[in-house]
Amino acid sequence: MAKRDIPLERVRNFGIMAHIDGGKTTTSERILFYSGKNYKIGEVHDGAATMDFMVQEQERGITIQSAATCVQWGDYRLSLIDTPGHVDFTAEVERSLRVLDGAVALYCAVGGVQPQSEQVWRQSEKYKVPKIAFVNKMDRVGANFYSVMEQMKNQLGANPVPVVIPIGAAETFEGVIDLITMKALYFDQKSLGKTVIEKDIPAEYVEKANEWRQKMVESAAEQDDALMEKFFAGEELTNDEIKKALRKGCLSRAITPAFCGTAFKDKGIQPLLNGVCDYLPSPLDTGAAVSADNPEEKREVSDTEPFCGLAFKIMNDPKSGGKITFVRVYSGTMKLGAEMLDSTIDKEQRISRLFRMHASKQEPLDEAHAGDIVACVGLTETRTGDTLCDPEHPITLESIDFPAPVISVAVKPKSRGDNEKLGVALHALAMEDPTFVVSFDQETSETIIAGMGELYLEVIVDRLKREFNVDCDVGAPQVAYRETITVPVDNEYKHVKQSGGRGQYAHVCLKLAPQEPGKGFEFVNEVKGGVIPTEYIPAVEKGVRKALESGPLAGFPVVDVKATVYFGSYHEVDSNEFAFITCAMQCFKQAFLKAKPQLLEPMMDVEVVVPEQYMGAANGSINQRRGRIEGMEDRAGVKLLKATVPLGEMFGYSNAIRTVTQGRGSFTMIFKQYEAVPKNIAQEVVEKRIKEGKVRPSAE
Repeated sequence: MAKRDIPLERVRNFGIMAHIDGGKTTTSERILFYSGKNYKIGEVHDGAATMDFMVQEQERGITIQSAATCVQWGDYRLSLIDTPGHVDFTAEVERSLRVLDGAVALYCAVGGVQPQSEQVWRQSEKYKVPKIAFVNKMDRVGANFYSVMEQMKNQLGANPVPVVIPIGAAETFEGVIDLITMKALYFDQKSLGKTVIEKDIPAEYVEKANEWRQKMVESAAEQDDALMEKFFAGEELTNDEIKKALRKGCLSRAITPAFCGTAFKDKGIQPLLNGVCDYLPSPLDTGAAVSADNPEEKREVSDTEPFCGLAFKIMNDPKSGGKITFVRVYSGTMKLGAEMLDSTIDKEQRISRLFRMHASKQEPLDEAHAGDIVACVGLTETRTGDTLCDPEHPITLESIDFPAPVISVAVKPKSRGDNEKLGVALHALAMEDPTFVVSFDQETSETIIAGMGELYLEVIVDRLKREFNVDCDVGAPQVAYRETITVPVDNEYKHVKQSGGRGQYAHVCLKLAPQEPGKGFEFVNEVKGGVIPTEYIPAVEKGVRKALESGPLAGFPVVDVKATVYFGSYHEVDSNEFAFITCAMQCFKQAFLKAKPQLLEPMMDVEVVVPEQYMGAANGSINQRRGRIEGMEDRAGVKLLKATVPLGEMFGYSNAIRTVTQGRGSFTMIFKQYEAVPKNIAQEVVEKRIKEGKVRPSAE
């Protein structure tokens, strides 16, 4: 076994998460530069950022795919994942947070906590990821570090604890005050901020620095009983004690150590990197990997344990024509050429190449150790969320949950000869991203692609053309509606078919009941006395689940329904699995139409930013789209309007808001929840679906 080059306690696996345009990639580029990984700074606005290596990213100036790299900072090895900020690519954030030990929550000093900031914070809390905060863009007009701290408290329920505070703001922002060492830090502009100059705190900031240090010390003392006693006794806490206590609070997610700076102007990144090392967890701090099937079965974070890891990202590599699988190693060692078991699909596969990624570049490895984040080639059948492990010691870890797509379009190759190529390309892209769903509409003979937003699907179509050489005609965007019921019902159905020889017989009685929004589908078996033999109950469930795929109302997926099978009958000769599947499907469909079905539409959290004189126009633009105004705020010389708006009404809104604000308005939106569609609009949707052949007329 090759010797580990860095002790586990000095490994940090972390990501940068933020709202779009917060400066994640710019911050990542400075980390690469100051750590010596890159010898020059790549800028997003020039299309030259190392971490944004996709053509689509360089053209749009946004991050689309999470990119991984590995740098050395002092005695520490930092594995960094730069995640997208745009809501359409939220799956990239989800899968990254599942395997990261810690995160830097990055905020714009002007915009503060924005919709996607809240979304990624919730995602990180779901996976219990400790975080530190970095308030970026302190050089911008309207920058306010302390306002962002308040927003973190009020909007996120966080407990931010500044470890540094800014010297000045906007055009007067010069550097930061380190509240641990009580020194002012300035960043030499001739060396592009690489040289950090330490000075005494300016006289006009001494009082403020003492005030915020006291708050920091108090927060640190609250994390440890012994320190609390020392604090109340009036004794000074040492800097080492303060840092250890802050780390303890960060690991328990009781506090969020906070930093500030401006990545673009090369100020404040080194203290942030020190904060990553000082406060974020090592793989040892995250504890053992636990089996999803048996909580008692664990794999300790050690090279001597049997190997297990999680495949968290799939990427097509046009250069090699293969599939790259990103893996977080939780225990043991992952060796080049070794056979490993994908326990999720129960298939053994062999690694043909193993490497550490630096954005699009590859550093070959012979083996990877516990705590490493690596990539490999050879796992042809492995999907996102699959567990990889030693065949002799199988284990299956908890997978990754992804949101369902909210928008779809029909695609058709411009050249008839490209049908097969299109199928291959869509399969490859669907393997990459579980939120990208491909289906074939039998009624209309159309290939339907669905994803998280208009931009997402635009990028997919662009990739089809550039990477796979398939040029497509694209239909108009369609909203991914859902169907549900509003009242409980009972229904009985008999499936009897005689056509010579052996017939088909099944008899099923179902109770349907609405579930709470977001609870999903539940199947319950209350059959007694063997009126339906036990071996046919899975067929009943299968039939019901099949019916959920295309609701009787308008052909959309059915959600939030509880189905209970409580009675029925069978025939000794004519009953079989197929008969019960068919019977259950028809029984469900009949019951569904009797249960006052309802069409649901995706609702979006929308934030519109406009100069004050255009507030009336912005309000009007939301009201015209069936939107609900939820609140208004003042933000750095502009007005912020918060609203909930149906997704179907937001198509083309970019042009609309620019038009009514003379180009000065902008907006962001993220998925919020599904809500009932007004009856008149629901009727229009249903009639349109019947006309288009998406639903059989009998489903009216």
